[in-house]
Amino acid sequence: MEHKAISIRPFIGAKDFELSRSFYRDLGFDETVLTPDMSVFKTERIAFYLQNAYVKDWVDNTMIFLEVEDVDKYWQELLALNLSTKYKNAKLVPIRVDHWGKECFLHDPSGILWHFGEFFKS
Repeated sequence: MEHKAISIRPFIGAKDFELSRSFYRDLGFDETVLTPDMSVFKTERIAFYLQNAYVKDWVDNTMIFLEVEDVDKYWQELLALNLSTKYKNAKLVPIRVDHWGKECFLHDPSGILWHFGEFFKS
């Protein structure tokens, strides 16, 4: 199969849709409202859909990995946003180093787990 993929856009749910919309705007994503129950959030060429839909097992098991150029810098920027103070259930987990690279973590207000990672250069 030969094709040229342009992008991949996961669909994620929200326990409190309005709260999650605000959270992702604060995280630096630009929002485009598609319907009253769905928005697309973008930054440069990366995007995802946020739905006003919540299934606990689905949301509790959703993880997204976002590769960044510099995890240390990204971590400092995340801390400066004070997301865990502003949003109940939002939780930051510090940088962890592994054999492949390093990453930090952010739980959104619904429980979606974001991995922000930087791969070691070979």
